[in-house]
Amino acid sequence: MAVDTKNKLATEITSELGENVYLCYQCVKCTSGCPLADEFDLAPNQVMRALQLGQDERVLDSKTIWLCASCHTCVTRCPQGIDTPRINDQLAMTALKRGYKPKIPEIALFRQVFLRNAGWLGRAYELGLIAEMNLRTKQPFKDVPMGLEMLRKRKVKMLPGITRSPKRAKPVEQKENRIAYYPGCSLHSLSSELDHSARAILKELNVELYEPDGWTCCGSSPAHSTDHLLATTMPIKNLALVEQSGFNQVLAPCVSCYSRFKSAQHDIQQKPELKKEVDEKIGYTYQNQVEVQSLLDVLEQRVGLDAIAKRVKKPLRDLKVVSYYGCLMTRPPKITGAAHPENPTELDRMVEKLGATPLDWSFKTECCGGSLSLTRTEVVHKLTRRILENAQAVGADIVTTACPLCHVNLDTRQAALNLEKPIPIIFISQLMGLAFGLEPRALALDKHMVDTRAFVAQLQW
Repeated sequence: MAVDTKNKLATEITSELGENVYLCYQCVKCTSGCPLADEFDLAPNQVMRALQLGQDERVLDSKTIWLCASCHTCVTRCPQGIDTPRINDQLAMTALKRGYKPKIPEIALFRQVFLRNAGWLGRAYELGLIAEMNLRTKQPFKDVPMGLEMLRKRKVKMLPGITRSPKRAKPVEQKENRIAYYPGCSLHSLSSELDHSARAILKELNVELYEPDGWTCCGSSPAHSTDHLLATTMPIKNLALVEQSGFNQVLAPCVSCYSRFKSAQHDIQQKPELKKEVDEKIGYTYQNQVEVQSLLDVLEQRVGLDAIAKRVKKPLRDLKVVSYYGCLMTRPPKITGAAHPENPTELDRMVEKLGATPLDWSFKTECCGGSLSLTRTEVVHKLTRRILENAQAVGADIVTTACPLCHVNLDTRQAALNLEKPIPIIFISQLMGLAFGLEPRALALDKHMVDTRAFVAQLQW
C-alpha cells in the first residue's frame, strides 16, 4: 500500500525506520497480547490507526509511547511484522523534538539519568541511578527496606568505578575451549549471582571465559528509546573489542545486553549508511564477524545437553520447576532467530537433564515490566504477581530463569507483594551448579532476597 505523504508522521516513520503503518489492518493481535494494554491511553492498534489517519498530535501526546516496555509481543504476533516497539521509540523521540512534554515524565527522566550515568562512568552505577531517580521524583524513601536488604547481601556496589574503552584491543591467545564474555553492568552489581554461577558451571564444563578489558555499557532500553545511532554504537563498540581480541563468538548472559547486541548487528546489516556512521563513531571498521550467544546457546550448542547430563552428581529429583524465559530471549524472532519464540523449550530440556521435572505453564514468555522497575513500580508489581501466582498454581517449587532483569523483579519484589508463600527464583546456572554438586555459596545463592536455604535443604540426594 502506498504511503500517504500528507500524513507527515507516518511518512517520517517510513523514512527513518522502514516501517509502513498502513500495513496494519486492525486485527488487534498486538493489543490482545500486550501486557500493558490496560495501562495505555491508546491501545497499540489505535496508535497505528491514528497514524494512518494523520492524527499526529493525538499520538505524540499519548502515554502509550512512553509506557511501552519493548517486550516485542506485538511484533512477534503481528501478521504484517510491524515493529510497534520501535515505532513507539521513534514517536517518543519525535515528541521531544516537537516540544511535547512527556506524558510520563519520570520515564523520560530515567532515560536521561541512565545514559548520563553510563556515559560518565562507562558502566551503569545502579546505586547512584536508583538514588538520583528517587530524589528527583521526590520519593527519597521509596523501597528503603528493600535497598537496605540489598546492601546487607552485597547485591549493589557502594562506590562507582570508571571504565574507558581502549582505542584498540590487543589480540588474545585463542583456545578451542575459550569464548569471549561480556557480563554487562548488572552482572557486576544487582545480578552478580548470575555472574558467579555462570563462571562456576562453565568452568566445570571446561569452557574458559575471557572478559575483555574496557568493555562499557550496551545502552539497554534507555538508549534505543532515545537515540537510534547511540543505541547501535554502544553495543557495536563492545563487539569491536571482542573482534579485535580475535574472537568470533561472545557470551552475553544478560538478556538485555544479548538483545541489544543482536539488534545492533541486525540494523547495521540492513542499513549500510548506519554502519558507516557507527564505524566513524568508534574509529574502527567493524567486520560483523562476532556471533552473539546467550547462556542457553552456549550450554545447549557449545557444551551439549548430554555433556551436562554426564556432569550431574546430585540429580534434582522430586523438584518441580517452571522455566521463565522473559521477553527478550526469543523475541522478536527476526532478531533472535528463535524457532519457537512463543513456546521455547531450551530451559525445560536442561531442567530435565538435571533430574528435575519441568512443568507446563502459561507465563514462560510474559513480560515482568523490567524497563519500568524504577518508574512504574506498581505496574511491575502487577505483572510479577501474575507470573508468580501462575507458577504456584501449577505446583512449581521454584522458578528458573536465565535473565538477570527478570530475576531482579521476581526475586526482589516478592516482599512487597505479600504472597501467601514466597517462591525461590533460581538462575539455571545455579540450578545446574547444585546438580553438579557445587556448594550453594559458590553459586551466590546467599545473595537472593527470597531465602533459598529451605529450597536447598529440601533437595533429597
